[in-house]
Amino acid sequence: MSSVHLEPQDLPEVAPHNHGRTTAAWATNVGLVLAALLASVGIAIPVWPLVWVGVGIAVVSIAAGAALRALGHGQPLQ
Repeated sequence: MSSVHLEPQDLPEVAPHNHGRTTAAWATNVGLVLAALLASVGIAIPVWPLVWVGVGIAVVSIAAGAALRALGHGQPLQ
């Protein structure tokens, strides 16, 4: 048992009901999984263009997730 005692006012706010279940989150997550898969295969069998394609997909998926969130398809900022 922890010796730390938290008061109710010290607890974080409850996450919104759609926590992690948004279009922006799914697009970013699927893009990053695909990027990691391609990059890891490119590293395992030394095909460096494949590694760089994976890195490029990672950058694009992060930008797409940020754009979708800015357009209102993501978790609202609190």
